[in-house]
Amino acid sequence: MWLIVGIVSFCLLPWYVLEDGFWSFEWLFDGYPFDTDYAPAAFLIAQGEKLWLAPLPFFLLLPLLSRVLNHSAKQRSNVLIMAGVAGIAWLAMQGLGIGLRGWNFEALSQLFGPLDDRQFGMGFGALFLFATFLFFLTTGIAGRGAVNGDVFVVGAIGLIIAMVTVFIFFPIVQMLSSALRDNDGVYSLGIFAEKFFENKIWGLGCLQGGTRCGVAWNSLFLAVLVGFLTTVLGLVFALVATRSGLKRGNFLRAMTVLPIITPPFVIGLAIILLFGLSGSVTRFVADILDLQPTRWVYGLPGILIAQLLSFTPIAFLVMIGVVEGVSPSMEEAAQTLRASRWQTFKTVTLPLMRPGLANAFLLGFIESMADFGNPLVLGGNYDVLSTEIFFAIVGAQNDQGMAAVLAIALLIFTLSAFYAQRRWLGKKSYTTKTGKGDSGVHVMMPKRVLLPCYLVAGIWTLFTATVYGMILYGGFVETWGLNNTLTFKHYITAFGVGFNDFGIHFKGSAWDSFFTTLKIAATAAPLTAMLGLLTAWLLVRQNFAGKNAFEFGTMLSFAIPGTVIGVSYILAFNVPPIELTGTGVILIISFIFRNMPVGVRAGIASMSQLDKSLDEASLTLGANTWKTFTRIILPLMRPAILAALVFSFVRAMTAISAVIFLVSAEYNMATSYIIGRVENNDYGIAIAYSSVLIVVMLTVVALMQFIVNRSGKGSRLAQSRTNW
Repeated sequence: MWLIVGIVSFCLLPWYVLEDGFWSFEWLFDGYPFDTDYAPAAFLIAQGEKLWLAPLPFFLLLPLLSRVLNHSAKQRSNVLIMAGVAGIAWLAMQGLGIGLRGWNFEALSQLFGPLDDRQFGMGFGALFLFATFLFFLTTGIAGRGAVNGDVFVVGAIGLIIAMVTVFIFFPIVQMLSSALRDNDGVYSLGIFAEKFFENKIWGLGCLQGGTRCGVAWNSLFLAVLVGFLTTVLGLVFALVATRSGLKRGNFLRAMTVLPIITPPFVIGLAIILLFGLSGSVTRFVADILDLQPTRWVYGLPGILIAQLLSFTPIAFLVMIGVVEGVSPSMEEAAQTLRASRWQTFKTVTLPLMRPGLANAFLLGFIESMADFGNPLVLGGNYDVLSTEIFFAIVGAQNDQGMAAVLAIALLIFTLSAFYAQRRWLGKKSYTTKTGKGDSGVHVMMPKRVLLPCYLVAGIWTLFTATVYGMILYGGFVETWGLNNTLTFKHYITAFGVGFNDFGIHFKGSAWDSFFTTLKIAATAAPLTAMLGLLTAWLLVRQNFAGKNAFEFGTMLSFAIPGTVIGVSYILAFNVPPIELTGTGVILIISFIFRNMPVGVRAGIASMSQLDKSLDEASLTLGANTWKTFTRIILPLMRPAILAALVFSFVRAMTAISAVIFLVSAEYNMATSYIIGRVENNDYGIAIAYSSVLIVVMLTVVALMQFIVNRSGKGSRLAQSRTNW
């Protein structure tokens, strides 16, 4: 089958990227197959063009030659491996060695002489031929007995490794190499050191009587502050929800959903409406105290407040599971030994929460480092790495090398946080539940903890509700702070609908970006869930060499901030061999690999609850691995599928840090459109659009939940009938 796919891709499919898009099929009537813009590789070689493609048919036909020569099964497997490795290596070498102006490396030019021809971005012919060589390789490895000779499992492992290599490691390596190049493309450690140690990045002027410190220290200070405060607030809310006897714990859980489905900069807009120069609170205080309104909220205070509102719910979600997971019997044992509630909380409960505290801090730290929207809206003169990377790319300097250097500094901080977390936790055991019954009751908090927690939780909940009230109300105000007349003008401007001779006309300015965002999010979400769950299945159910490295590679994108992903994708996919910038494909790919770790973790958690005997029974009854995975495992993983689908869809709808670098005029996303409105001070339209996004996402989440629940009921009914 793969031999046929390879022959078709080499002889019939366009080898290079089509400007009009493959699915338009206009290329079939525009000079195909002889026009070099649309020609398959075989026709290019026949015309004397792109002769570096000539060795590929030899590698492609090697397995066929092996069958003709009637080799043994082991020999055929060796030939498949050799053909796969040689084909992939040749595709990689010609793709990376030849660029827009001939040879990419001076050494190749000196070795082979100047090259008059150029390389274009790989198209569908190259894509399917690469897939052919990849599955030649995995089939050959399976034939040698790897993973019990299971072709599907080895093929799945190979596919994921290839995709992670191309769409995670390759862009990161390109970013690192870009930081080492000067404007003439020459590699130089001196250029990198000069840029990396600039005073703008690491300066300590604020400690020496100056006004500013470097952006790296600004980002680090803000991230540590946000990580610490969100962890404290998350712990407070978790204790109130589980250890206070409060009957409204479900309300607190519901509140955690709102920031997750809110575009990341919308909270910043609400803070401007409250505390900006014309904000409600600012005007109210200024009138009462007869003070001159100031712009105090722009800078560190505003960013800090916005990020606390955005990321505290994430810390709460982490901490509530940890607080509930502490074994009641251990707390009761402490009290039996005459410890007070305060001593029990301080010496037993709190130490057992160390993993949760570390994870909550890590999430807050990384989210703050990666946050782009709130610093862009509220940053003022307080510069951080994420916004500086953006301005290095799109600003007047247009310095991709500097953007790569800043991205490396950001990556160093996030990876260091991972390492510090692991060091702090060490190898101590925090296990409190062993699978045995535990009928104890959690100890209520002592009053010296309970009262401050009530006070903090009450104030913060009231403040959060006020901020979200401003988000809804701000979309109906004519001009905030100047004319508070209620109006639908902003919604009509963004989402106006009319009628013309052709029927309904979506005349609002936001419709294009809205429909584009829906299409891309709806495409990316199921692909993300599929890839994440397949990876989880391989990690839980299969044993193979390099499993730990495989897991690290699939989870790496979680540790990489979205800003770094955006920069690395621009540097990697703006030139051959893979040209994707300006297309919708690059947005979908960035969402898939940015959000895949969530699907992996959800799948691992869900699959760990499924007995392996289910797989064994299916295989014993004659089903192969593919049927077992699709017909047995996937139907039992509906909660994990729902979690992966919902998270992927919501993140695709609200992402900004990576998207801001990858959007184009044809594929403009909702968040990019809203940022543009904010930069033009059209706060009304920005907030109206954000409100619509929140409603849409709530509707989609509820719909997905309904569909999964209905299908779950149907499967349980069918199962009960079968059992009966």
